[in-house]
Amino acid sequence: MTFLTQTAGAEGTGAPPWQESFTARLEALALLQTLNAELLSHDSATLTLDRWCAAHRLASSARIVAVRAAGAEQAPTDEQRQLLGVSATEPVRYRRVRLICGDHVLSEADNWYVPARLTPEMNRLLDTTDIAFGRAVQALDFRRHTLSAKLLWPPLPQDWEMGAPLPERKGATLTIPHAVLQHRAVLSLPDGTPFSEVVETYTREVLAFPEPQQP
Repeated sequence: MTFLTQTAGAEGTGAPPWQESFTARLEALALLQTLNAELLSHDSATLTLDRWCAAHRLASSARIVAVRAAGAEQAPTDEQRQLLGVSATEPVRYRRVRLICGDHVLSEADNWYVPARLTPEMNRLLDTTDIAFGRAVQALDFRRHTLSAKLLWPPLPQDWEMGAPLPERKGATLTIPHAVLQHRAVLSLPDGTPFSEVVETYTREVLAFPEPQQP
């Protein structure tokens, strides 16, 4: 299955690209921190992205769609097996998807999960459809424990508030790298039994809307 190719920021989406300025960088930082806080305070990244997509009008149908990488394989490490509480021989499946809102790939997710801890119907959906993992297992009433949350692209340099030089080029377009934020988390059943580890890389497409205007 072929993944969609996306452009930087709002370019190519009908929205004008953000302009390079201190204000734009400050706005980008505030938005990424807001998204990060939303992800940290909710158990389902998929449902959080549903809300982000709707709030920022990224598509007419504000619902996240998953596109699965067919045939993708990545064996779990010994550390991951220990984290999931499984033996060296117990099956652990791997799934890689992109979570898309309209034309925007908002997240690329790598997922290792224990099929024996899901229902047969959940396993069928994960094996045969492109459904997002969080939606497929929503009935488990799972809990999310974040292991790490990293801002991969700091819009402003460290110590900017103390006068550190800013990468400002007036009149230029703000350049945003592909990956801006990354979360690593474990999903667990209500009784605390872990059943999945996810690594989610959020892309510049989470900012694919017009630059906020000053009042």
